Formats: sequence, structure tokens, C-alpha cells
Amino acid sequence: MTENTQGKTTVSPEVLTAIATLAALEVPGVSRLAPVSGGVNRLFRRGVSDGIRIEVKDNTVFADIFLILKDGVNIREVSRNVQANIARSVQEMVGMDIGEINVHIEDIDFEGDEA
Repeated sequence: MTENTQGKTTVSPEVLTAIATLAALEVPGVSRLAPVSGGVNRLFRRGVSDGIRIEVKDNTVFADIFLILKDGVNIREVSRNVQANIARSVQEMVGMDIGEINVHIEDIDFEGDEA
């Protein structure tokens, strides 16, 4: 006899942030995440870390990711790849819908720049 347990699974914004961060960093052309500006408001928002803001509304994920890219890459292509990889990772790992993934290019790492 199989027992069916009814319950609810919740995913913290920190988990979503970790998934999105790893998905972005594995895209070729991404150097690293950039610090998120926001001052005092940043201290009171959940799911905010360096380089990414995550919000969840009605089981839909909205993300803003701030990146520093490597020199000589196609910014549009890398941005689209980041969006696609984050969307795929979130959908596969937690089954949540994607609302928006906004990519903000904050800087370019030129050869010789120290990270």
C-alpha cells in the first residue's frame, strides 16, 4: 500500500539566487558577477546578493543579474545565453515559471585587469 503525503515544498530566494548565479557563471564570456547597487533598500530585500536580485510572485521567478563580461565577446549573444541558461536551470531544478530575466552588463574585463 502506497501512502500519499500531501504537503508543500518551498524554495528560498537564496536557493534561487545560487541556481541563477551558477547558471550565469557557466556561460562562456561571463567573467564574474558585478556588485548590485541599491543602498539601504538592498538590506531589506530577500534574495539579494552581489550580482543578482530575485523576486518570486505567484510561483514565477523574476531576476535581475549584473555581470562583468570578458573582453572581445558578443554582448548580445552572451546576454541571451545567460537568460536561456538561467531559465532552463530554474525550470529544471525547481519547476518554477520564469517571468523575466534582465541582464545588466556593468563592465568588461580587459586583458590584464585584476578580478
